[in-house]
Amino acid sequence: MSWQAYVDQSLVGTTNLDKAAIFNSEGNSVWATTPGFTVSPQEMAAVVAAYKDPGTDGVKKVQSEGLYIGGERFVVIKADERSVYGKKGREGVVIVKTTQALLVTHYPEAVQPGVAANTVEQLADYLIGVGY
Repeated sequence: MSWQAYVDQSLVGTTNLDKAAIFNSEGNSVWATTPGFTVSPQEMAAVVAAYKDPGTDGVKKVQSEGLYIGGERFVVIKADERSVYGKKGREGVVIVKTTQALLVTHYPEAVQPGVAANTVEQLADYLIGVGY
């Protein structure tokens, strides 16, 4: 399956997400994206930095400062070595790191956060299982 097909079918195609992009793990190469979903190089640099931040007393810098995705600021509610979850009102972002990729996704107000997170985490598990 192509990277674009993962975005179109496995992420946005579930209707649990309305925007998605897949980047390489360094965040400097876009492998696939939803049309119109633009994550700037500065925003991706912050995402990559969040994964590299070991945190102080279990709290990463991104949790106190928030995260910008697609020009919008999200309050980070979870940040660990695999996943970063952010919320802005009733919408949010779910970012999951696999061995070689970063799945950057957005869910609309009508979708429950847990449902959106489960969709992204399942694809990440699959990609890790096949070496990505």
